[in-house]
Amino acid sequence: MNRAIVVALGAGLVLASLDCGGVQYAVVVNLAAARVAEAKALGADQLAPYEYYFAKEHLEQAQFEAAEASYSDASNLAEEAEDHANTAIQLTEKARRARQ
Repeated sequence: MNRAIVVALGAGLVLASLDCGGVQYAVVVNLAAARVAEAKALGADQLAPYEYYFAKEHLEQAQFEAAEASYSDASNLAEEAEDHANTAIQLTEKARRARQ
């Protein structure tokens, strides 16, 4: 193969792999944002404040990291935000059942 073609293909693969990080981040952050919003709507900021605010802050940090093109870090932070939002939702639902 011509060296120029090999270099062009290699550059294309690098660019494609960089784009995948952004795509993966977009999926993960959208899921996390939806769970944080759901937790807020359920009242987790009052009934499970630690978990809710932990999730919220990690989501914001994920967005900051993505703006800096650190998609791997951003994805990890968004996943952690989603995990804590899920915990906040569970604790909120448990607290609501206990009040009934």
